[in-house]
Amino acid sequence: MTAPVVVSASMKHTATLIFLHGLGDTGHGWSSTMAALKPAYCKLICPTAPSMPVTFNAGYTMPSWFDLRSLDDSGPEDEEGIKSATKKIHNMIEEEVKAGIPHNRIIIGGFSQGGALALYSALTLPSQLGGVICLSGWLPLNKSFPGALKCPDTLRVLQCHGDCDPLVSFKWGQMTASILNTLIKSPDFKSYRGLMHSSSDEELSDVKEFISNSLPPV
Repeated sequence: MTAPVVVSASMKHTATLIFLHGLGDTGHGWSSTMAALKPAYCKLICPTAPSMPVTFNAGYTMPSWFDLRSLDDSGPEDEEGIKSATKKIHNMIEEEVKAGIPHNRIIIGGFSQGGALALYSALTLPSQLGGVICLSGWLPLNKSFPGALKCPDTLRVLQCHGDCDPLVSFKWGQMTASILNTLIKSPDFKSYRGLMHSSSDEELSDVKEFISNSLPPV
């Protein structure tokens, strides 16, 4: 397992942000972007997914949190892989709690497949996190909800999606937003005109604001 990229807090460490990259990327891919958005008292952890053959990419081996079989909202899913990856994320959260950072001072987030895993991990964790950020992602195994829901319905959720996304369709993002509306009290869904399967300054500014509002100084 590749060691995660860790950016330490530059003052007393009172919060942690765990951010998960998209398919085929590594922890380095988002580390400098997210490091620029986090408060000084927040530690950043950007793990790298294990390499595995990915059905969606013709069986090529690449870093992937679980096997991606389709990017269609009704396509087959790797349930076992998603649940096993979720366990790893939950363990990562518990390591931070053991180190003295309470659940409500931890945010998990991710882009694309990483955003999907962050969302599923936050919703299936019995403790309330500081928040979850899903960029250009979706809710995996969505048919298992509301039964699979373990988190309190006051979880803070920021879901961002470009309306020109050619990979994870905007329609799928909207569908995820409407499912979240039935599970969580006030999830925030933000869309970006003309944005494809990537990020933008406007989106990153929204992410920065969400992090500082969810993890205020203590």
